[in-house]
Amino acid sequence: MTDVILRDEFRDYWSPETAFDQVRKVKGEIAKAKDNRRVVRFELEGDIYYLKHHVGIGWKEVIKNFLQFKLPVLGASNEWYAIEKLKNTNINTMEAIAYGRHGCNPAMQESFLVTRELKNTITLEKLCADWKNKPPSYELKKNLIDQVAFIAQQMHRNGINHRDFYLCHILLDMQSGVDCIDPKKLRLYLVDLHRMQMRKKVPKRWVVKDIGSMYFSAMDAGLSRRDIYRFIRVYTGMPLKKALQERKEFWERVQRRANNLYQQQWQRKPDELFEG
Repeated sequence: MTDVILRDEFRDYWSPETAFDQVRKVKGEIAKAKDNRRVVRFELEGDIYYLKHHVGIGWKEVIKNFLQFKLPVLGASNEWYAIEKLKNTNINTMEAIAYGRHGCNPAMQESFLVTRELKNTITLEKLCADWKNKPPSYELKKNLIDQVAFIAQQMHRNGINHRDFYLCHILLDMQSGVDCIDPKKLRLYLVDLHRMQMRKKVPKRWVVKDIGSMYFSAMDAGLSRRDIYRFIRVYTGMPLKKALQERKEFWERVQRRANNLYQQQWQRKPDELFEG
């Protein structure tokens, strides 16, 4: 079984019959190479694209994932559907312009995804790296918190959890440069979707994982307690007092996860900003 979808200019560059041959020949900058997956940044006709090429992980890896109570990522299909799902959820993400899947055996399946490069962007991790020493404007920080909280809220309300929800996986359109960012015209993109899960309702433990991961990644970004509370208000859509009282256990679990991640990463305790 072979499925190939080509959009826009890739209808001219590749054909459904030769797409997998073209994928195997793609050369460029290796952005990531791990086990059964390679990510290649390449140029074609003057434009930049990213290729994610998966080959079968084998039954041994599939069984190992299930024994560890993890859902194995078998190929590019998950990210292809995740991009479509986010578009329908009003969350900006990558533009997928080519996708293919070959083979019936899920453990040996070959697949690929091509996305257009998001130009002139910066990760929020890099943007916030020196905020402790050089704080941003109040309006910029406020609007960024609002938008990140909105992304999290929309994901979870629509049955989506990211599994790697960190500042480094949210890109900001820099427009004319980081020093010229208009706080009123911020545009964020959620990326790195290959492990994303989609279902009718997100189990609470996965919601905790997402929010705890985001909190962990922002712990050294110069945030105040007021900033944390702002995120909570926007994310829950509730008055702060009500959100903290009615979901006390949830926010305690979020903080425990964030603290544990921080201690594992830096071998020290984080500053305590949030009191649930």
